[in-house]
Amino acid sequence: VIPLYFKKENVGSMPYEYKLLELPMQHTLTIRTRSSFQNLPQVIGNAYKSIIAYLGELNEHPTGMPFVIYYNLDMQNLDVEIGFPVSKVYQDKDNIKSSKIDAGKFATTIHVGPYEAMVPAYEGLMQWITENGYEATGLAIEYYWNDPNEVGMEHAKTEIHFPLK
Repeated sequence: VIPLYFKKENVGSMPYEYKLLELPMQHTLTIRTRSSFQNLPQVIGNAYKSIIAYLGELNEHPTGMPFVIYYNLDMQNLDVEIGFPVSKVYQDKDNIKSSKIDAGKFATTIHVGPYEAMVPAYEGLMQWITENGYEATGLAIEYYWNDPNEVGMEHAKTEIHFPLK
């Protein structure tokens, strides 16, 4: 991970730090599906359980934080890829697919708090991208640092990545 540039500013009452990172390719195991925003927590939870069970069968473990890639922001019909980083390519099993997150430059920020309060983080990051002459690919990746069921929603920590063209 090579930090290339960062800026810190306050958006509303939340301090956000924006960074430009150069990241290597990451192997993943994922489930791609569609869901409404309302059903997303259950869909994500079930996907994580399935992938962890498969990794258990392989006697393997994730190599990083769970994530969700958002291919669109249609809240009634979200196109999402749910998964974990892994150390290598594994054989597909049912709806669990071996995939990857391509290497490249990513604009990032971290949001602490409820998921439904992330709009300022997204808006601030998009503004930072535009102001600095970059262009986002249209994907958004959220990495989840902790489980809000364990720490409470007010302490949920989400790292947002926008891949750049």
